Amino acid sequence: MIRRFGEPPETGRKYTRRIGAYALLERDGALLVTVQAEPGPELQLPGGGVDPGESPIRALHREVHEETGWSISAPRRVGAFRRFTYMPEYDLHAEKLCLIYLARPVLRHGPPVEPGHSALWLPPEEAALRLGNSGDRYFAAALARGIADE
Repeated sequence: MIRRFGEPPETGRKYTRRIGAYALLERDGALLVTVQAEPGPELQLPGGGVDPGESPIRALHREVHEETGWSISAPRRVGAFRRFTYMPEYDLHAEKLCLIYLARPVLRHGPPVEPGHSALWLPPEEAALRLGNSGDRYFAAALARGIADE
């Protein structure tokens, strides 16, 4: 069973399942996160939705590059969680199935190319307190403790 974080689903509400791939990217004792400006500034693990016909690993590489400007190597899945949320950018109530990977940031190509995003390095302990959803915070805290496989 996949652990749920956040609010339970609303009774009678239809949710669309959205699979996403997200990365824990640690380098020199810091965690690379993305700041999404809209609908309000929120710190997030880099990543996002898997497009139709796309593998989660391919989506992970694409999303990390778009949101941080970095390329990554050696992604390894370390967990998953789900959360029920409203996605205003899509006007969609979603059951997000979040696949979490540990990967190495290897090369910065430039600033994020996705509008409204910026990249930020934080100590994992600080990220575990500041990330915008409890699932992301859980995995950042596990990384801070040195336990990625939870």
